[in-house]
Amino acid sequence: MTTPMPEFPAGFRWGVSTSAHQIEGAAREDGRGPSIWDTFAHSPGRIVDGSTGDVACDHYHRYAHDVALLADLGVSAYRFSIAWPRVQPTGAGAANPAGVAFYDRLVDALLERDVDPVATLFHWDLPQALEDAGGWLNRDTAARFAEYADLVAARLGDRVKLWITLNEPFVHMSLGHGMGVHAPGRMLLFDAFPVAHHQLLGHGLAVSALRARTSSPVAIANNYSPVRVLGDTDADRVAGAAYDALHNRLFTDPLLRLGYPQGQDFDPGVVRDGDLDVIAAPIDVLGVNYYNPTGVRAAEEGSPLPFEIVPLDGYPRTAFDWPVAPDGLRELLVGLRDRYGDRLPPIQVTESGCAYDDVPDADGRVHDPERIAYLDGHLRAVREAIDAGVDVTGYFVWSLLDNWEWAEGFTKRFGLVHVDYPTQRRTPKSSYAWLRDLIRP
Repeated sequence: MTTPMPEFPAGFRWGVSTSAHQIEGAAREDGRGPSIWDTFAHSPGRIVDGSTGDVACDHYHRYAHDVALLADLGVSAYRFSIAWPRVQPTGAGAANPAGVAFYDRLVDALLERDVDPVATLFHWDLPQALEDAGGWLNRDTAARFAEYADLVAARLGDRVKLWITLNEPFVHMSLGHGMGVHAPGRMLLFDAFPVAHHQLLGHGLAVSALRARTSSPVAIANNYSPVRVLGDTDADRVAGAAYDALHNRLFTDPLLRLGYPQGQDFDPGVVRDGDLDVIAAPIDVLGVNYYNPTGVRAAEEGSPLPFEIVPLDGYPRTAFDWPVAPDGLRELLVGLRDRYGDRLPPIQVTESGCAYDDVPDADGRVHDPERIAYLDGHLRAVREAIDAGVDVTGYFVWSLLDNWEWAEGFTKRFGLVHVDYPTQRRTPKSSYAWLRDLIRP
């Protein structure tokens, strides 16, 4: 028999997460402008199943029903993202009234059901007009991001309970600009460093804009992955350290006044005097997104990268073929505390979840015992980190709904709620009921 889940501290924030482009749809309604993901998805061969996010989960029209699902689940918070091109169709100028009005309605609906709105300002959907001007390679995009943050906070700052500036800037840099498998599809390898710096500069400028408009806490959500060095040579260990610096430290060290990691093959010319002070504007929460550890060894001679990513054996796998390693989350949380000490603000796990091939049975029910086991293990890992003295104050499941999963289209299901995309019918899975019973014992 499974041992009962340990209790979590009073006031622990239970939440679920989504992102605008993955669920909203309404891609051409009410003045919304195109984003880089609209352009990318409509380019042949970019998305596994040839789909787009034009309709996604139609959350733009069905948000009231989705808020009711949140209320029934019993979560205390809902992390959603605001679509920059819905608020500023070209990434500049005045706010689009119809676009901002949607988020007004959503926030009010959440508060009416006692669910805290947690708003992410950038979850990868850069307005295409800004990309045409250079995107995050262009320093000016950081300034445009701060102006956008000011517009949103002016309208919602009195009601949003936690602001998150950026979601996973490492992933947006590496997959979108380094390897070309995400929008905008650039393949720059280490020449993508300006994207890292300008995202972080935009974060710092947005923190100041938010502070001027609201007293709610401010955070950033970083993706982290504990490194498993596969090999026992000095070259393997150097490769592991290089990957750790790129994935886990590049977007955290400068936030906490440690500057950029040393010894990395990046061109620092884009960093101007005063930038690191802007980036290190104090944050109230560090958002931690965790899915799996990463196996690393030394790259073969002639490789453009100093490391090679290799599969980790000995773990169960998700439908994404990611290893299920709950203890990696405990290791990560304790490691952040040990690495940063008193510099580290309180942590909230802002994404944690898994994709499986969930199919309704003959009665229309969706049983997903693998997801229940995943959540059980990862929540126990969080509790172990808390017991070890790490200040973890919340956990958000990715995701409320099955959704449009970026380059994988509709082929991967992460949701607590099954979505039949042709009909948009929502069916809570058995994991939804499991989490509801955990939150509401």
